Amino acid sequence: MYGAYFVVVFFLILVAYAGLEETMRLFAYADLQVRYALIRVQMKWMERKLKRQLIKDTTNFEKFLKEYKND
Repeated sequence: MYGAYFVVVFFLILVAYAGLEETMRLFAYADLQVRYALIRVQMKWMERKLKRQLIKDTTNFEKFLKEYKND
């Protein structure tokens, strides 16, 4: 319960200090930063997946080239 009071008081202090519009900009900036961090994590997982797929495809292509040269 104290956490909720803390958030409300923190918000009121921000509004009193910087104004409502600047406080909303601060929250929008924090929201964008969180979203960007999540996108970077997704990109890292995509990179790992693509690297594994590329390694697998490279070995398959090398086998194909060997067979093609033998024909």
